Amino acid sequence: MNFLEELKWRGILQDMTPGIEEKLEEGMMTGYIGFDPTAPSCTIGNYVPIMLLTLFQKSGHKPIVVMGGATGRVGDPSGKDKERELKSFDVLDSNLEFQKKQMTQYLDFENGENKAEFVNNLDIYKDMNILDFLRDIGKNLTVNYMMSKDSVKNRLETGLSFTEFSYQLLQANDFLWLYKNMNCNLQMGGSDQWGNITSGTEFIRRNVEDGKAYAITAPLLTKSDGKKFGKSEEGNIWLDPKLTSPYKFYQFWINADDKDTPKYTRYFTLKSKAEVEAYEKEHADNPRELKRILAEELTRRIHGEAAYQSVLNVSELLFNKKASKETLMELDAESLALVAGEIPSKNINKSQLANGINVIDFLSEATGIVSSKSDAKRSIKANAISINKDKIGDEAYSLSEDLILHGKYIMVENGKKNKFMIVVE
Repeated sequence: MNFLEELKWRGILQDMTPGIEEKLEEGMMTGYIGFDPTAPSCTIGNYVPIMLLTLFQKSGHKPIVVMGGATGRVGDPSGKDKERELKSFDVLDSNLEFQKKQMTQYLDFENGENKAEFVNNLDIYKDMNILDFLRDIGKNLTVNYMMSKDSVKNRLETGLSFTEFSYQLLQANDFLWLYKNMNCNLQMGGSDQWGNITSGTEFIRRNVEDGKAYAITAPLLTKSDGKKFGKSEEGNIWLDPKLTSPYKFYQFWINADDKDTPKYTRYFTLKSKAEVEAYEKEHADNPRELKRILAEELTRRIHGEAAYQSVLNVSELLFNKKASKETLMELDAESLALVAGEIPSKNINKSQLANGINVIDFLSEATGIVSSKSDAKRSIKANAISINKDKIGDEAYSLSEDLILHGKYIMVENGKKNKFMIVVE
């Protein structure tokens, strides 16, 4: 795999410094991207730079993941129109450890000469005092040079603290430290990081005789309507299944605008150019299938095969009118909770089932699924009521605790379209 050619056909290459093509051809290169642990988990937005590192490693080069234990304490002004709210050290440290675990799922940290490595930039600064910082780091860049960067210029009207102003000094010094200590001469990131990254190449030029470092950035990924990528109406799409379920993760791709699918595919698939172009040609008249292919690949990669199969079962139950009882019974408690979040749910107390409850009373009074007892009778007579996928044809039928799935759920259907999840408390 040729790294730059891979980025170009995928549309992931925005800017690069001169000479990078020749340097990559010399052999294995070491490059890094920094991640500040200001959130409890990585998001889909973070997966763009992760893909850069993935493709870099698959091209035979060595990736370094710099976790911003120090820079996260300061806050990056890039792309922000106001000062960030600083997180506590305990929160940042907890976030950092969790994100490190996530990164091990996406990059190979164990095998080969080009295995990935972690660096926590807090280790670079934790023993440095303010005078060392000012003399050894602050002396390297002029205020005029720092003011010329978009991350600074764009914030001058709304206000920029010295804390965030100093961020590019830290990021630049990270690059210098990695250059000297780990033979790392490439930094990558989103296009909004160009100013910070080139501050680092300037640091290296000034501090190392014949020092030469390189930069590559990817365009910021946006939706066809111009809105920020990586969010749904409910908020961020997290890579942690506890924050965004595998089902909602899968649905994010399924529900994407058809116009965005080619771009998303090129950013995130690990399929080759030939494979992508072949299935795009095959399914040119079926954009939903193209989205399904990408959703499947990413759900399997991020959440694993078991989670993907659970997603299929939930989707089958929700959208296939002929879904069987077996499908329902195969779902675990977490999957049923997902179903409860997607269809109308009704809460009842477990005591209402302790001595059995007549189905007419259950439908009309306990849950309010139907408006009256007569309405319940009509639905049963029309063979429209199912409980846990079993048709109920007897008005004398009684529900008991035995029907509760995983100690909490009962599924009720009234006709083909009206599905309800009863949550037993």
